[in-house]
Amino acid sequence: MIKLPELKQDFTESLSQISRFWGFPKGMGAIFGVLYLSPAPLSLDEIVEQTGLTKGAVSTEVRTLARMGLVHRSSKLGDRKDYYEAETDFYTSIRSILKERQNSEFDRAIRSVQETLTQLESGSVSGSEADVKFVRERVKALQEFFNAIDSLASAVIKLERLGISNVTKILRVLK
Repeated sequence: MIKLPELKQDFTESLSQISRFWGFPKGMGAIFGVLYLSPAPLSLDEIVEQTGLTKGAVSTEVRTLARMGLVHRSSKLGDRKDYYEAETDFYTSIRSILKERQNSEFDRAIRSVQETLTQLESGSVSGSEADVKFVRERVKALQEFFNAIDSLASAVIKLERLGISNVTKILRVLK
């Protein structure tokens, strides 16, 4: 039988990997995981203790998570420390992550993949035909994935404009 602290640690490590997959630092996923599984808001010191990250890293990542709307800051009467808790509305979380997709670093990465694909398709890359074809197909698959993420982000933003109650009504009709 697995103990709860071990399970929480495994969950936090999984969110670290998911965070990295989405292009965010691993620490950001770990912090969100710790906060998500906490029944009460945590201070920076408590987050440091549970994640093993430095206080500077936790402070930086918590600010980023708060800016994205994935973490909320609160305070306790008579206590000067800030406390943090995770957003638990998954629609809000996904919307925040997809909006962050518009981040300039992510845009640069997408442009870089597109430029690589353009070079591969122009015939200006030397190498064996089989190797160039293999790399072109791999880069093309990645570009298609990025295009799908862009479409998903656009759809989520459009759904947001409709309002969550209207989206819920539409989903009920589709069931």
